[in-house]
Amino acid sequence: MAELGVELPAVAAPVAAYVPAVRSGSLVFTSGQLPFVAGSLAATGKVGGEVSPEEAKAHARTCALNALAAVDALVGLDAVVRVVKLVGFVASADGFTGHPAVVNGASELLGEVFGDAGAHARSAVGVAELPLGAPVEVELVVEIGE
Repeated sequence: MAELGVELPAVAAPVAAYVPAVRSGSLVFTSGQLPFVAGSLAATGKVGGEVSPEEAKAHARTCALNALAAVDALVGLDAVVRVVKLVGFVASADGFTGHPAVVNGASELLGEVFGDAGAHARSAVGVAELPLGAPVEVELVVEIGE
């Protein structure tokens, strides 16, 4: 990650009754991660409305960094064998249908960090609202080695 000029943030504090990540066997599941930067939500609003698709793509990348921070805190990033699944949620203004391009912000980061092992199954889902008014949310499932 240092070669990419990317630094993992501190793990985002949960905003409700959950933990940032859990391990089950060889899989780690993260909770949905919002675009928190230094403890504050980087943006609020609907994508295709108050938040441009380009801005939302950058926020999806931030969400993925926060998810990686949760994985790192639990098992260490060096334990990751591959990224299995990414689910991205996009708070969408009426008529916005560019969810896949927004969630690419997270997917592209995972490819940069893990190379071929970052290729993953994915869902990009438009929703009416996200917690705290966030424009995007990302969750990950990663496989770890023994």
